[in-house]
Amino acid sequence: MQISLVVGESELFVYVLITPVKDEEKNLHEVIESVISQTVKPVLWLIIDDGSTDNSPKIIHSFVSKHAWIKTIRLPPHPRDIIFHVSYVYKSGFDFIVKYCGRHKIQYSFIASMDADTVLEKEYFEKILHKFESSNKLGIASGGLYHEIDGKLKLSGQAENFPSGTGRVWSKECFFDTDGFSLEPSADSISNIKAIMRGWQIQRFNEIQMVEKRLTGSAEGLWKGYKYNGYMAYYLNKNPILILLNVFNYTLKKPHYTGIAFLLGYIKPFIKREERIKDREIREYYWTSRLVEYKNLVIGRLKSLVSTT
Repeated sequence: MQISLVVGESELFVYVLITPVKDEEKNLHEVIESVISQTVKPVLWLIIDDGSTDNSPKIIHSFVSKHAWIKTIRLPPHPRDIIFHVSYVYKSGFDFIVKYCGRHKIQYSFIASMDADTVLEKEYFEKILHKFESSNKLGIASGGLYHEIDGKLKLSGQAENFPSGTGRVWSKECFFDTDGFSLEPSADSISNIKAIMRGWQIQRFNEIQMVEKRLTGSAEGLWKGYKYNGYMAYYLNKNPILILLNVFNYTLKKPHYTGIAFLLGYIKPFIKREERIKDREIREYYWTSRLVEYKNLVIGRLKSLVSTT
């Protein structure tokens, strides 16, 4: 099978894309249309059906039948474990698309992923790929993630300059230099850290917009979502000083109970002395390096405030 480049750009702009789908019929049509409408389309887009029971498979196949560059696979049934499940689905997609491109001699320079509830601005990938063109050390990038609230787009409050989990682009070299996509909880965060520690730059460009159609964590409820975030802080070996800062920050914002949920999510595995991530590089980063980065960030902001007063 041969797939030609969709737009007349240089090889720099050739990318593959994966999107997992699980019962997303409400938003899926709009999401797919936002990719089809891109000024720079993927040379191959793999949509992974994670056992949907609604009309998602029908919607997917209606687009697959019209566009040769869109492919789909359906994962076999398996127990849903929110901690490891997401990374399993994504890794299955990445493994499949890398092997598929190898078999069919499809060349690409970038690997991208997006969730099935994310709608992209028309020039999203073109703008992101131009950022890589400007810096050969840029390894991972995304646009800014927005939510529509009361008819207005509001930027999601995410970690400083870290790429989002959705609308995310790796240079091919960075992706494989950082061991691909790991079968671990919060695999996108792990990918970020490995990129930083191997000398790559990572960046979120908030001026390049994507809209998440439902709030992150809302599928499991805000309480469960923040408890999960607390558990992940424990699992990744986050320094207790950062834990307290996170709790303080969440508690100050509405809804205020998210700080309590985060703290409980951290305390439970801490008391039980549950297993943490085995990767020593990641453990050391979250215990030491991340604390130093946070301190430097705070100092930088304070200096900025002083200089403007």
